[in-house]
This record gives sequence, C-alpha cells and structure tokens, in this order.
Amino acid sequence: MNYEPKAEGPPTGSGLLNSKEKNNMRRENQSTVSEFILLGLPIQPEDQGTYYALFLAMYLTIVLGNLLIILLIRLNSRFHTPMYFFLSNLAFMDISFSSVTVPKMLRNMQTQDPYIPSAYWISQMYFFILFTDLDNFLLTSMAYDRYVTICHPLHYTTIMREELCISLVAISWIVSCVSALSHTLLLAWLSFCANNTIPHFFCDLNALLQLSCSDISPNELVIFTAGMAVITLPLICILISYGRIGTTILKISSIKGICKALSTCGSHLSVVSLYYGAITGLYLIPSSSSSSDKDIAASVMYTVVTPLMNPFIYSIRNQDVKEALKKLFNRAPIST
Repeated sequence: MNYEPKAEGPPTGSGLLNSKEKNNMRRENQSTVSEFILLGLPIQPEDQGTYYALFLAMYLTIVLGNLLIILLIRLNSRFHTPMYFFLSNLAFMDISFSSVTVPKMLRNMQTQDPYIPSAYWISQMYFFILFTDLDNFLLTSMAYDRYVTICHPLHYTTIMREELCISLVAISWIVSCVSALSHTLLLAWLSFCANNTIPHFFCDLNALLQLSCSDISPNELVIFTAGMAVITLPLICILISYGRIGTTILKISSIKGICKALSTCGSHLSVVSLYYGAITGLYLIPSSSSSSDKDIAASVMYTVVTPLMNPFIYSIRNQDVKEALKKLFNRAPIST
C-alpha cells in the first residue's frame, strides 16, 4: 500500500510514527553489535583437526625460519650489508604479520569459539594494516638496493649508506603507522547492524565495511588514497627498478655476468611476484559476492604462504646463506 501525504497539510501522525519506529529499530540494531563472529576457513568439521595441525606446523615454520634468518644476519659479519639489513627487517615483519591472524585462527579452530570482541578486532585490524604496509615499503627498499647494486655498482657504498637504510626503514614505520591509525580510527567510529558474521578467518577491512550501517564514504576515500600511497606507488617503484635492471642486464655481453646479475635479484623478484600476485588477485581483480572462498584462499597466500616461503627462497637461492647455515649446523654439536 503506497502512502501519499495530503497536499493541504503535514504528514499524518501514523507517518511520523512509522519514521520514528524505523529510526529506533535501526538505532537498536546498531547498538547491539559488540563483537563479531569469524566463520573461519571454509572446511568441513571433520577436517578441522587436519587443518589445525597443518596451519600450526606452517606457523611454527614461519616463526622459526624467519628467526633463523635474523640470527644468521646478526651473528655473521658478512651479512652486515644493506641488503641483509632489509632482509632481517622483512623477516621480523613476516613473523609479526602472521602472528596477527594465525594464532587467533588456530584458537578458534581448537576451541570452536568464533567470537571476537570489539577491542580485539580493532587491534587486529590496526596491526594487520601496519605490517601489510611495512611489507610493501620494505620490498620497495630492497628493490632499490638491487637497482643500485646492478646499475651503479661502483657507487653502491656511497649511495647505500647506513644512514639511508635506517631512514628508509624509519620512514616506512612512520607512514605505515599513520595509514593503519587512519583506517582504525575511522572504523572505530562506524556503527554496525545486527548482522555480525564475518565470512573470513580474520577481520578483513572490506568485510567489516559491508556490515556497517554508517556512511562509509570517508573509509572508501582513505582506502583509495592510502592504497595509492602504500600499495600502488611502491609497486610502481619496484617495476621501474626492475625495468632499469633489465635494461642494464641486456647490455652485459658475457653470459656469466648476466647469470650473476640475475642471481643477485632472483630471490627478491620471487618474493615480490608471490606477494603482489596474491594482493592483486584479492583486491584488484573484481570478484562476485559468491567468491568469498577465493578471497580467503588469496588471503591465506599472502598472510601464511608468503611468510612461510620467504626463508626458503632466500636460503635456497642464496649461496652465502646456505654456507652460513651449513657452518651453523655443523658447529652446533661441537658447542654442546
């Protein structure tokens, strides 16, 4: 039944009552949400134990593998160079990045308690964005280091000074903190409807915005501007660096020189391809509402698989790291 107000007077009392009732109902729905439900991975209940053991093993490998990389770099003076300085920071970021989401996912799988309180999801969102942005900036700094190594080898020590390396990491922390804080503050001001179910294993930003009853245009504006600053621009810088590297490699006449140049940047290029491949598949390729399983798979790729693979990529493709690992393990029985 369509309601049309009379032309000669104001709306009737029933019209005002309906409007007030709707506002009150919406206000009640917004105020009821104090926690969210994480549905977790799309797996069958009988497979929970298998996946729990799998992800627990992967998480322990991430922590131990990256800690081993940090330990090698700290103990071996040969690794006190800009490239390994950035690598040690990347290893620390990988441990932190995975620790934001994986322990909570494992706890939910073990206890079957999918609830996440407001204080936890706000802090999880802050640190997730923080370490995601830091990964982008560190990979960009490492790309610049590889560019200077191959394109300006005679000026490497002059350009890649210790002060510059520390400044790049410090600026990365500052920009990442500002970006994460802006997202988190805007999220904290949002109101959420009665639906508090998140079809994910962590509090994904896009999933949270879809549950909000408030105006999310400021959030979308920050996502666009911050995305340009912390994802698109670093990726462009990385592509430009490797474009210059490729041009320089093509000018090398000897096969041995080409192989040496490729081996210098091969590990970093593998990590960049793995990380940005997952990011592109998740955020830049349009997805339908029924493709949440694909989104979760892409999220697992860059939150679990990429940090898991980084120590193996840098150890298998790096002869110096392999030799240092052999010395460390051969020395261990003697020291005991």
